[in-house]
Amino acid sequence: MKTDTPPTIYLKDYTAPAYLVDTVDLDFVIATGATTVSATLAMRRNPAVAAQPLVLDGEELETLSVAVDGEKVPFSTTPTTLTIADLPDAFTLHTVVRIDPDRNTRLSGLYRSKDGYFTQCEAQGFRRITWFLDRPDVMSTYTVTLHADKATYPVLLANGNPVASGEEADGRHWATWNDPFRKPAYLFALVAGKLDGLFDTFQTASGRSVQLAIYVEPGKLDQCPHAMAALQKSMKWDEERFGLECDLDHYMIVAVGDFNMGAMENKGLNIFNTKYVLARADVATDVDFENIDRVVAHEYFHNWTGNRVTCRDWFQLSLKEGLTVFRDQEFGADLHNRQTARIREVRGLRAAQFPEDAGPMAHPIRPASFVEINNFYTSTVYEKGAEVIRMIQTLIGRDGFRAGMDEYFRRHDGQAVTCEDFVAAMAAASGFDFTQFMRWYNQPGTPHLAVDSVFEAKTGRYTLHIKQSNPRASDNHPYLIPIRIALFDAGGQIIAGSDRTLLLTENSQQFHFDGIAAEPVPSLLRDFSAPVVLDYAYTPQQLTLLLAHESDPFNAWEAGQRLASTLILDATAAIAAGQAPVWPASFVDAARRLLQTQAERGAAFVAEALTLPGESTLAEALDIVDPDALHAARNSLRRHLAEQLEGEFAGLYAGLAPHGAYTPSSEEAGRRALRNTCLAYLLELNTPAVRQLALQQFRSADNMTDQFAALAALAQTECTERETALAEFYQRWQHEALVVDKWLAVQSGSRLPDTLATVKRLTGHPAFDIGNPNKVYALLRNFGANLARFHTPAGYAFLAEQTQLLDGKNPQVASRLARCFDRWKKFDGERQKHARLALESIRDHQGLSRDVLEIVNRALG
Repeated sequence: MKTDTPPTIYLKDYTAPAYLVDTVDLDFVIATGATTVSATLAMRRNPAVAAQPLVLDGEELETLSVAVDGEKVPFSTTPTTLTIADLPDAFTLHTVVRIDPDRNTRLSGLYRSKDGYFTQCEAQGFRRITWFLDRPDVMSTYTVTLHADKATYPVLLANGNPVASGEEADGRHWATWNDPFRKPAYLFALVAGKLDGLFDTFQTASGRSVQLAIYVEPGKLDQCPHAMAALQKSMKWDEERFGLECDLDHYMIVAVGDFNMGAMENKGLNIFNTKYVLARADVATDVDFENIDRVVAHEYFHNWTGNRVTCRDWFQLSLKEGLTVFRDQEFGADLHNRQTARIREVRGLRAAQFPEDAGPMAHPIRPASFVEINNFYTSTVYEKGAEVIRMIQTLIGRDGFRAGMDEYFRRHDGQAVTCEDFVAAMAAASGFDFTQFMRWYNQPGTPHLAVDSVFEAKTGRYTLHIKQSNPRASDNHPYLIPIRIALFDAGGQIIAGSDRTLLLTENSQQFHFDGIAAEPVPSLLRDFSAPVVLDYAYTPQQLTLLLAHESDPFNAWEAGQRLASTLILDATAAIAAGQAPVWPASFVDAARRLLQTQAERGAAFVAEALTLPGESTLAEALDIVDPDALHAARNSLRRHLAEQLEGEFAGLYAGLAPHGAYTPSSEEAGRRALRNTCLAYLLELNTPAVRQLALQQFRSADNMTDQFAALAALAQTECTERETALAEFYQRWQHEALVVDKWLAVQSGSRLPDTLATVKRLTGHPAFDIGNPNKVYALLRNFGANLARFHTPAGYAFLAEQTQLLDGKNPQVASRLARCFDRWKKFDGERQKHARLALESIRDHQGLSRDVLEIVNRALG
């Protein structure tokens, strides 16, 4: 049975709300099986909109009463609306509804998790709590009272500051909270649970003391100090970098194990996935520690870029998310290692966002339409959005960007605004004309730059000819693209005066450099100054020079990635044709020199430089992807490097042995990253001695980084040590949910031929729960990212079946799983046939949610 196609919502159809809500008073009586929500709204007509009936949003609400100014009134309802006609210009609306959070498997609105009740209201979850104008441009002040059993739910929290609390009959208690700042409904939050709390304070620049709290499930307090330190560091950083101070007396974080997203910036009461709060050396990796820093900072930074100034409508999502990702990237770079942070950002962008831009879900960072807004919490809106903000800073400079931020808040504090409003503030503060730049907000697809160069020895002129194109754009108008560049001489030195930022404003444009003595090597798009695909015919010799001498860490890394990509793609074609790949000695020599320079260039950089391009990134360079040939080519190069550099890898592995107690500092994390990179290469040799070396590290490690690195390397090799390590890991950590997620992920991401069978078996394992998003992401979505093992007829059928099963429980998570099919048209005809059958089976599933239907319809397109 085919599901009816839901309506499409368009940005061009935006209209202001017909009614405004000045104050919201909510009363929650929480009880097992049913929660009663009483809402009192002080409302008035919007004088800027023609008179019309009041239409409120709601979903799965049992309406008990509706009154206006104390009198019952006639009303009509549909499953998603409540309508009242003939209202005065100003009035008080009182509604009472009953909801069932205990059965809310969607984890949207108010829902039950094992430690209590939690909320997730972005984007449109508040309508699952009470009847309301659930849109971001309706901003109100909230007072919230919660009633619950005291023994079962001793902690009662809501946005803002505590007002009062007390005891009730039958062992119940109550608490009232007030948020003094106007906010949209999506920023509402409450928590009622049995939780442990870690408490501290922060002294603001103006001398105020802010009470800080992190609440977690009982027994996890010893995993909270890192998150608390991250919060305090982010508060201080935002004061110093942007002059933004915490505006509340209380700032709270609550961690919950059942959560669709990473975290949520509810005003003063952030609700987090436990993944981004809990950390201890023995259960969290270096990457986990750094991610916690970034996510805690991200949600705190939203207090201004998202909360104090919010989105007019959901099409403007990147207004807050792109900007706040850029802010958390800058914080992370300042706190950790700026050179490797930028590399990881671009690696992630190319692995996720570039394919999205080229696939069926391609959309601008400010989409023009959507069916289900939850489908647009995408890499494009977040990560590409951050790159667009970074380009603004590149164009007007760091001081100009700070002035623009000041102007933005001066103009719009307390308002719901648009992307144009943000850019207009930047223009006003800097004097820069951003008219052409707005194309980045309005067009899908990744621009491609084709670059040619000409050197005229007689005149000493070097010319770059750059053409830009974007086949996904709706027209052929040019982007404004900042291109950072430097020219290197044959000795690896930057030619004086050549380090500059070019502004590409035409479809075809020439840039001249005069006084050049000999043909230089251009370093293009330094620090990845724009999110584009760059096509320049570098020779291997030029790339080798840049890898050795480039002072910009990103472009030094990029030179190595280009070298490796060319070799792997050539080898892929050879393998597909039944030929053996050929690996030049020059690439091995370049890798050897990298290993020798780790002391000067930093272990973290060398670890990144030795990591070959990922298969999903490489696949984007192919017209038709043969995943088996691509997989074989990449693995063959890894084995070749291991064979040729065995002595160097073994020596460096021994030389980087841990010394002293574990610390997640960037320097020590870099040493561990490089040491574990060496171990992974050595395991390509698959000798008994290396397998025992890995097992020894696995068993003796005093931290999760080293233990899990050994497990992850063994997981790629069929051997008894692999099975031993997997069994011991689960036996030791089966009661630590986040560590078990790693165990699931390392198996679903394995390159071994029986990975699908393993994943199927694990869906029945006690460690897996299809109702928990973290488990789904670790096992199922991670398998969908496994290029060689997912893209098979059986792989397609399995993931389609799991998507249908999940859709009935949690459509948001199911739609993310369905995104694994995005690039099915990149593969050969036989694979396409089976992928289409799988997608059609999902599409025709009875009662399919609009979340998944939108994804599947666009994929089938």
